[in-house]
Amino acid sequence: MPALLAEVAEARAALDRPAARRLLAGGEQTLQLDEVAGLLASGALVVDACRRGLRAGSVWVPLASRPVLFVLAHALAEAWPGDVDRHALIAGAFRTRRSDETHRARLRVEIGRLRTLVAGLARIDATARGFVMKPRRARDVVVLAPPIDGDQASLAALLSDGAAWSTSALALALGASQRTVQRALVELEAAGRVRSIGRARTRRWLSPPLTGFTTILLLPAALPLA
Repeated sequence: MPALLAEVAEARAALDRPAARRLLAGGEQTLQLDEVAGLLASGALVVDACRRGLRAGSVWVPLASRPVLFVLAHALAEAWPGDVDRHALIAGAFRTRRSDETHRARLRVEIGRLRTLVAGLARIDATARGFVMKPRRARDVVVLAPPIDGDQASLAALLSDGAAWSTSALALALGASQRTVQRALVELEAAGRVRSIGRARTRRWLSPPLTGFTTILLLPAALPLA
């Protein structure tokens, strides 16, 4: 049955596509599903940006509902074994370039909360210029990122269904302003990742399915212990 054979071939191809990226100093490494599974089973402290949490062995600390804490953990993990400047942490977590004493006080509070949540996996120590993450049990620290990332990732994912979207519908789905979405669409169009049909109010945006990357739903599950 040619149709069934084609479906099986597509399923096999999906398992061979990059499922995530491992961020390294000065670069990155794409990982397939079995490599992700091996990394999660290695005992390393994994800061997982695919599911927004920290994992080491069987221990899973979810941070999806704590975006500020995850941003801090991600920044500390990327800089490991070095530290991160306080101003850089404030800029990333609170999205401001001009920090004052209130921001520094808030940073201390959020770092304290993060320390409590990850106490079994790592220490977070203060340094002369900022903070540093020190994993327990001499673990390595690894940052795992989605196969596609960046400001346009959610937009590209929405358009990958093959349907024609208006700018207003995309803005509503993403919870962003139409101007922000329009800027992202222009950048995606320049990169050849989307195309438009129609003009003015009838203009619609389309994109071919995202090929070459597997869905993160196929990533090995990281479930909290019951």
